[in-house]
Amino acid sequence: VTHAYMSQLMTSTKAKIIDLSADFRLSEASLFEKHYHQHDSPALLKTIPYGLPELFSDEIKQSQVVANPGCYPTSVILALYPLIKEGLISGSIISDSKSGVTGAGKALKESFLYCEVNNSFSAYGTGVHRHECEMVDVLGCDVFFSPHLLPMNRGILSTMYASTDVKTVKEIDTVYEHYYLDKPFVKLALQSETPTTKFVMGTNDCRIGFRLFPDKRRLVVFSAIDNIVKGASGQAVQCMNIMCGFNETEGLGQIGLYL
Repeated sequence: VTHAYMSQLMTSTKAKIIDLSADFRLSEASLFEKHYHQHDSPALLKTIPYGLPELFSDEIKQSQVVANPGCYPTSVILALYPLIKEGLISGSIISDSKSGVTGAGKALKESFLYCEVNNSFSAYGTGVHRHECEMVDVLGCDVFFSPHLLPMNRGILSTMYASTDVKTVKEIDTVYEHYYLDKPFVKLALQSETPTTKFVMGTNDCRIGFRLFPDKRRLVVFSAIDNIVKGASGQAVQCMNIMCGFNETEGLGQIGLYL
């Protein structure tokens, strides 16, 4: 509901605002209307930066209001953005993402009950989930998104499939290091590792890994986050730190719980 009163709020206070809703995550009112409903402050959509600090820290630093990203898009965009911007992958990308039940919020629904979730693994919202348009809008390419619900409390693992003409692992490593070597919350996995949710639970980290299959022209990228830290409140704190001139890592030094 923040899109209905954000203009008034921005003019009536000097407070810095981090919006965890989806109201300002998209760049066009038409996109918002297609996937949500009519937008009451369309002029603000171009002025409020997308709150992904690893990619847009300069814009976040200078803004009064920041749109905190969705949890699934955080995992997908951080993993794909450098590769797309450097032209290493092309065509449509498939993102197969799995999340713990906290990603669904606190609404009382039958599908969230213990007996429904426990010992079960299910897909939902394939091709129609609202987070897909967020990924497409920020990445500027076609992403087909299929989320899944896992019987665990927290965590997201996204597996993305893309076509590539890259022949060596070094080319991809170099791009990731260029974008993220000085980013404290992005951890690049070794080639022998696949990121797991256990390593990021309770942290503001995003762990990224990949597998390259040059003979098949295929690249598979993995990304793991805690959906309620880097995917929500932790990322909001990170944005707050940048907006207020604090150290970016302030209050976010928790290591993985491995639970």
